[in-house]
Amino acid sequence: MTEKTERRTETGADLLLRLIKRSGTEVLFGYPGGAVLPIYDAVYRQRMRHVLTRHEQGAVHAAEGYARVSGKPGVVLATSGPGATNLVTGLMDALIDSLPLVVFTGQVTRRAINSDAFQEADVVSMTAAATKHNFRVRSVSELPRVVAEAFYLAASGRPGPVLVDLPKDICAGSSEKVAEPPGTVQLPGYHVPKQADGRVVLQLADALVKADRPLLLAGAGVLHSGASEQLRHFAEHCHLPVVTTFLGLGSFPASHSLSLGMGGMHGTFAANMALSECDLLLNVGARFDDRLTGNLEKFAPNAQVAHVDIDPSEIGKVVKTDFGLVGDAGTVLVQLKQVLAVPLPSHRDWLNHLHGYADAHPLQYDPVKASHQLLPQFVIEQICRFAGPDAIIATDVGQHQMWSAQYYRFERPGKFVSSGGLGTMGFGLPAAIGAQVACPQTKVAAILGDGGFQMTLQELAVIAEQRLPVKIFILNNHTLGMVRQWQESFYGKRYAESIPEMQPDFVRLAESYGIRARRLTDPAQVAETVEAVFATDASALVDCRVKQMENVTPMVPPGKGLMEMTGG
Repeated sequence: MTEKTERRTETGADLLLRLIKRSGTEVLFGYPGGAVLPIYDAVYRQRMRHVLTRHEQGAVHAAEGYARVSGKPGVVLATSGPGATNLVTGLMDALIDSLPLVVFTGQVTRRAINSDAFQEADVVSMTAAATKHNFRVRSVSELPRVVAEAFYLAASGRPGPVLVDLPKDICAGSSEKVAEPPGTVQLPGYHVPKQADGRVVLQLADALVKADRPLLLAGAGVLHSGASEQLRHFAEHCHLPVVTTFLGLGSFPASHSLSLGMGGMHGTFAANMALSECDLLLNVGARFDDRLTGNLEKFAPNAQVAHVDIDPSEIGKVVKTDFGLVGDAGTVLVQLKQVLAVPLPSHRDWLNHLHGYADAHPLQYDPVKASHQLLPQFVIEQICRFAGPDAIIATDVGQHQMWSAQYYRFERPGKFVSSGGLGTMGFGLPAAIGAQVACPQTKVAAILGDGGFQMTLQELAVIAEQRLPVKIFILNNHTLGMVRQWQESFYGKRYAESIPEMQPDFVRLAESYGIRARRLTDPAQVAETVEAVFATDASALVDCRVKQMENVTPMVPPGKGLMEMTGG
């Protein structure tokens, strides 16, 4: 070949890949198809790392796991039509849990749009309610600006998913004479707050000094801000007991003397009584979702409420707020601490009162049962014991998720990966994959239920193919556990479609993918088995045959207040 024939014109796809790399992205999660073949050709030629999941939903959940532990946007690539529609669940999951994603979907050519062409779907309209923002690129020249804005929007302010729809002819066409992306992104009308209003900070500081029963509530916003250290210093400085939300787990050390654990529907007795009895509630980065608050009329009934959030739309949305502080969680905590330099009350009586609740009503299960039945709580305690404080734990959704939140002691930020607001079954396994890709030297364990595992079990192929040392523990009660528990408690024990007749042999299934697996039925072998799993550098699956009819307790029944929890 002559030099002339060897040279090739850069395509829109080549430009796209260069722009993605420029953002700092090192890996893509995706699945190829006709509309994105030009992009995949560029991926091949530019040797960019790509993790091929076995379903687009697996790709977007893996990107969520990657984003959760790395703090960087997870990047997804999917084809048009069904490829794009398969992403919608993950997009909604990321939106409600504030996870930064940049998702690129293929589209039919510009000329074919609105003609019902093969694998055409109006993904921009379809995902408008499931993304922070979305774009359809209309020319190659728009790519630099759109890609820069997509990454900026995904990661700034309240993080979230951003989708970019790419007609095939734009990716296949020439990108010659395209302007370089701007050095800084300018988006009129899009403002990212940092510091809260100084007047409100002073007002809240005065209220904190005067409060007899103050309480600090830590949500996921603390983790998104990277403000765990600021939170701990502030709690210690002000002698404040701390309750965490489900997605706030790890923002405050579980072993700290000021920690009361998780609040809400399956929270600790001490945490829920603190929320019910406090006279000043300082919420940092939580949404006041219904699983936390229970009956709103009975939530923190005697408390002034302060809410720190980077999203102004959250202030006063659910709970009447006396002090609204719009800003970055870490920055606002520093602001508050600076104006609280005077000696502060020790709150000794309040803290002793709450510790009395914790001592009288600890999380517990029957040790006699645990000696002759495999109880899920005991299994999780052993996982916590041998995984160590630096391990990352990903869960699916259901009873095992709540037991993990209760019995796994999260001491450090960025170690818990789960689906909170949307409660997406099938999330856990691919999310663990994304977390392991982001942190290749860190132990990653997936704690799953048998129901959720079967929704995305095909992603075992990714673990084997990529040689990812993910440890998988299936708390297998051969039932849709949380559904069955609700049917037992509120539907007269009518177990409609919650106890399936059959399930695959998970051990043989894992082995068919080349993953070491074993079945665990004997409580006496739990410690030995879990220790051996974490002692190896390879992936492993343990099918833990736990007690079928075990329930998650304590629990706040629907319509009740937090102080009306049962089983605590």
